[in-house]
Amino acid sequence: MAASDQPGYDELEDNRASPANISNPELRLEAKRAFIWTSVVGLFALIVYISQSLLVIFGGLVFAAMVDGGARLIGRFLPIRRTLRIALVLLLGTGFLIWLGFFAGSQISQEAAQFPHIIDNQASAFINWLDRQGFAIRPENLQQIAGQLMTGVGTVTRAIGGIFGGMTTLFLIAIIGIYVALEPRLYERGLAWMLPRQRRHRFYDTVSEMAATMRRLMAGRIVGMVFEGIFTWLMLWAYGVPMAALLGILTGMLAFIPNVGAVVSGILMVLVGFSGGVDMGLYTVFVYFLVQTFDGYVVVPLIAKKTVDLAPALVLGAQLIMGILFGILGLFLADPLMAMIKVALERRSAFNGEDSTAAAEADGT
Repeated sequence: MAASDQPGYDELEDNRASPANISNPELRLEAKRAFIWTSVVGLFALIVYISQSLLVIFGGLVFAAMVDGGARLIGRFLPIRRTLRIALVLLLGTGFLIWLGFFAGSQISQEAAQFPHIIDNQASAFINWLDRQGFAIRPENLQQIAGQLMTGVGTVTRAIGGIFGGMTTLFLIAIIGIYVALEPRLYERGLAWMLPRQRRHRFYDTVSEMAATMRRLMAGRIVGMVFEGIFTWLMLWAYGVPMAALLGILTGMLAFIPNVGAVVSGILMVLVGFSGGVDMGLYTVFVYFLVQTFDGYVVVPLIAKKTVDLAPALVLGAQLIMGILFGILGLFLADPLMAMIKVALERRSAFNGEDSTAAAEADGT
């Protein structure tokens, strides 16, 4: 045998079995499957572990959509640079919060201090009325139920609990939102870079649709909040209902949370109303249904025509799950999250339909 025909040392070393080399094709396939499933499980565990951080990032995206929508609205009237429009939106928002703080501190601070006492008295009166009607309900039973609900909240909720934790979360959401609103294309290109080249145009199309939907959704939410807050305050103030300003502010803020917010604001309004007598209580019931009816049949339908139409039961279920897992932050972000998921699924379905049509035309030719 010629020397050139003899295998070299390197070739012999390459042909030797090693712990990382599986010569059996079936074993190699099973190893690949095991690696894929292990990776999926590990990725899912990682998402659960960092779910709170992901939710804060999503909250920043929601805030960025609100800032971007305000900047686009100002751009229709003021042809100035985008950076200046964003700064103007942030200044207006900060000014409103400062005004609200001074107004709350000077006008309704005493009302806010009396508010828990009134709610507690009315709740006790309602329990006593139920007891007289034959319902075996005791305050200690309600306290036990409330305690069980509080202890059932997960560690994630407790981690963001408290004033300091809540303010820190809001600060992080605001910072992330401002950065994204200033340069949204930078982050879109960064995410698209991680995708295969042939799928990037679909990613840009989906993200663009998501951003437009989020802007419209947040704009409609703000319109609903302003309407419910101001209208509730005026109606209650005209009749002389105590804490009209505080109830208006709470109603407007809770309007950001569909379904749950309306129920909570209605309960608070009715409890305060009945503290002034039966007539005032019935009037607050009338105001509540008037506001919710007008908002549900006029404001919301006008907004829903330009946003995603989510089923109320689906939104309520998402709010319950997100509220249990992440507390008030999950409750606030459940609706926008469901809207984004729906847009992503709709765009994916549209892309699959286009692929099927293209494949059918190719087979026909």
